[in-house]
Amino acid sequence: MTSDRKSPPFPTKEAVLDFIEQSPTAVGKREIARAFNLRGNDKIPLKQLLKELKDEGHFGRGPKQRKNNIDGRLPPVQVIELTRIDSDGELIAVPAAWEEDHPAPMIYVLPDRKSKFDLVVGDRVLAKLKRLDNKSYQGIPIRKLEAAALKILGIYQITEEGGFVRPVDKKAKKDFILNPDYAKSAKHGELVLCEIRKGRSRKGLKEVKVVDVLGDIDSSRALSLVAIHERNIPNQFPEEALEEAAAAKQTTLGKRTDLRDLALVTIDGADARDFDDAVWAEPDPDNEGGWHIIVAIADVAHYVRAGSPLDDEAQTRGNSTYFADRVVPMLPEALSNGWCSLKPNEDRPSMAVHMWIDAEGELRKHKFVRALIRSQARLTYEEVQEALNGYPSDKTADLLDPVLKPLKGAYDTMLKARHKRGTLELEIPEFQVVMDESGEVTDIVKRQRLDSHKLIEEFMITANVAAAIELESKQLPCMYRVHEAPDPVKIEGLADSLHGMGIKFAKGQVIRPKVLTQVLERASDLPESKLINELILRAQSQARYDATNLGHFGLALTRYAHFTSPIRRYSDLMVHRALIKGLNLGNDGLTSAETTKFNDIAEHISATERRSAAAERDTVNRFTASFFSRKIGTIYPGKINGVHRAGLFITLDETGADGLVPMSYLPDDYYLHDEKNHSLTGRRWGRVFNLGDSVMVRIFESNPITGGIALRIVEGDDNNEETRAKPKRQNKDHHRGRKRNKIGTSSRRSPKGKNR
Repeated sequence: MTSDRKSPPFPTKEAVLDFIEQSPTAVGKREIARAFNLRGNDKIPLKQLLKELKDEGHFGRGPKQRKNNIDGRLPPVQVIELTRIDSDGELIAVPAAWEEDHPAPMIYVLPDRKSKFDLVVGDRVLAKLKRLDNKSYQGIPIRKLEAAALKILGIYQITEEGGFVRPVDKKAKKDFILNPDYAKSAKHGELVLCEIRKGRSRKGLKEVKVVDVLGDIDSSRALSLVAIHERNIPNQFPEEALEEAAAAKQTTLGKRTDLRDLALVTIDGADARDFDDAVWAEPDPDNEGGWHIIVAIADVAHYVRAGSPLDDEAQTRGNSTYFADRVVPMLPEALSNGWCSLKPNEDRPSMAVHMWIDAEGELRKHKFVRALIRSQARLTYEEVQEALNGYPSDKTADLLDPVLKPLKGAYDTMLKARHKRGTLELEIPEFQVVMDESGEVTDIVKRQRLDSHKLIEEFMITANVAAAIELESKQLPCMYRVHEAPDPVKIEGLADSLHGMGIKFAKGQVIRPKVLTQVLERASDLPESKLINELILRAQSQARYDATNLGHFGLALTRYAHFTSPIRRYSDLMVHRALIKGLNLGNDGLTSAETTKFNDIAEHISATERRSAAAERDTVNRFTASFFSRKIGTIYPGKINGVHRAGLFITLDETGADGLVPMSYLPDDYYLHDEKNHSLTGRRWGRVFNLGDSVMVRIFESNPITGGIALRIVEGDDNNEETRAKPKRQNKDHHRGRKRNKIGTSSRRSPKGKNR
């Protein structure tokens, strides 16, 4: 006789874990079976389920030991994820899938020498844990586990057919199914970070589980979060690093050189929050026409000691990442905006370099000191430019003669040496995203390139050269900033493109920066001038960090290192420590452990720099697309900057925005692609689109999530005056222009040669 009673549904892992979590007493397999009315054969899959939960690290020997005990301790066996390598070469891990509100404890992994598996950052390991103190553990691996579940970032959408996640990644071809049981608190239209679950649904799509809800995607501020998660940029500091930064305090003079009486000033962007360099200049009384200049940099090495939690995290990040609406800093705010920020009228420790240049702008000698300074003023580029143009404000009037004019005089002299060595003088316009207080993108404007920008950049370049020279003279490791000569294949492609525009460029010649600058000078009055600058930029090698000196092609320098921004670049912190050691300026210089890892560190920070640059670029594209999503149908002038079988790539003149005109959106014809001459030619009507041509385009589609903008070529009657974008008024007389309230910009960093 059979029973009509239906068996209860078998519990999910989440249901079992919830039961264990909520139970006031310890539970085991028997209690779980009773709670879910499991009998007979049901106990076999229950045993398998509990084994899987154990392997995943949810409890130790049995379910009685839940993964995070009430007293905050981790269980003796836990799944951990290796996140980084500290300065001593030790692997650091955190509990996998940590979901608590407070920072995860640090786990120092001590691999068993008898183990047959190698561990690298990113691996997941089942490990035995031994508590060291309240915030750290020692972990001994038991076995290496499968790779962590792949995470995807997307938009949660609730439809009649159920819940879906649409990935923000342009390359993703399919959506993912999201069961409401795994959606956490996510609502329709919100940005969610998900893990891909094992197996496939009956619809042939993979299922996901929400790990984190990032907010409403319609908010512009969510767009930078996309890049942060997409590029895996660390944006939460370990508790130990935060505590170390918070414990920092004022520095006394001690053995430092006292420079507090000198009128050093900081000059930065209007939206800068941290000021890590100050400058000063005076005529050199011992060298007619020459100058004595000082560049003082925040003494980050004093606060960030090698091997400390702060140092480990700074090295992991490699650099700060800048977005229009936020900064992901290399150092916690207590340092980046506090003790390592050269705030006016406050004593600050610094690494300073005295430099003496002759009347031709050549660096003749230099001297590095550890100093205590007191910045006399926090100035903006615009304020300095106004003053130098003859329109000082109340703030700059008293500084004009004693401070600003000597700085300008030293800069004018330094330009002689720059021109003599023949640097590559590219003119690439930089555009900034303007946002209001609510985070809405209100405009895309061209950033002004002032003499005050160039002045600071030249001071920083000279200080960087002095640092490289000093370290070479001491035969100490140096974190060089290298930029190799362009690849001959790229130069050949450049020559073909220039030839197609009627510009002579001999193939096979020895390429020096001056040669390319001469091309730019010849093309300066041509309509294609901007495009030619872009083409020469594309032909360049990518600058990077290296322990070996390979020179800097773009700056035409035989040796170059980054010294001037240790607050936001780990490379500069390494250079500071090397100088401290070589010049016996303290006991916080370069360690022997760091010396042996220079090549590895150089490779790592080069990668983090590329990661940040990609995230910043992606976010600017997304903010730009957000702006143009409200301009659908509007017509803009632009130029063709790329010709492809897929269509034409267009750069809009006034905003620098890039978009694609798909082949199907070109004027009606069948187009033949001439790869060599970079053109499309209509087979029927003979219309030709060449690289560099000016065109009018209509905004057809703009997707803030992908950052893509689709355009149409418009001609004749379609070029409607009513839908044509009104040209922006150009302010030629800077001192008479009204200042804009630029709350957000495409790059918060000041143009001080960050990527040189």
